[in-house]
Amino acid sequence: MAKPDDLEAVRTVAAALSGFSPEEQERILRWAREKLGLAPAARNLADMRTQQPHSPAAPPRHAEPAVAPHGPASVKDLKTFVTGKNPKSDVQFAATVAYFYRFEAPPEQKRNEIDSGILQDSCRLVGRSRFRHPSMTLNNAKNLGLLDRGSEAGKFAINTVGENLVAMTLPGKSDSSAKGRKSQKPKRRSKKTAGKKK
Repeated sequence: MAKPDDLEAVRTVAAALSGFSPEEQERILRWAREKLGLAPAARNLADMRTQQPHSPAAPPRHAEPAVAPHGPASVKDLKTFVTGKNPKSDVQFAATVAYFYRFEAPPEQKRNEIDSGILQDSCRLVGRSRFRHPSMTLNNAKNLGLLDRGSEAGKFAINTVGENLVAMTLPGKSDSSAKGRKSQKPKRRSKKTAGKKK
């Protein structure tokens, strides 16, 4: 059996990703690495930096910024991000908050996990009513497959399903126009029936 051509594999991956934006390409590559059981790209970069003084073949420093999927241009405040995603339910809001703090928050605010305290504070920051039982909301999001349990009790981390919901699905399309069209149908029928009676 012939050995697979690694350059052909690179061309195949590049062609498959060509229709996506750079941010989407980084996210797809990160999911692919998780699917294949490979170490995260950020950790590989850290290992590469530690080896750089001893290895003459290490790549030049100007190539490093391309590894980071979320640059300064994507940094937003929580309220702007949540407003743009417009989550329709409590569990969607929890997933949106977890996504923001992991990927979109300023560097000094980033965190891999959230808890009920962070969720309640997020409600305050975006002007949303606080939850009566925030821990229940987080557990519901976990049961729906949007979050995973974190490193300790009460902490939760967004998973690939939750990432896909926030990054690709939200905000959902408004059906207000469809409701408006449905509400007009009975009026048209009533006019027709009224004409027949005359």
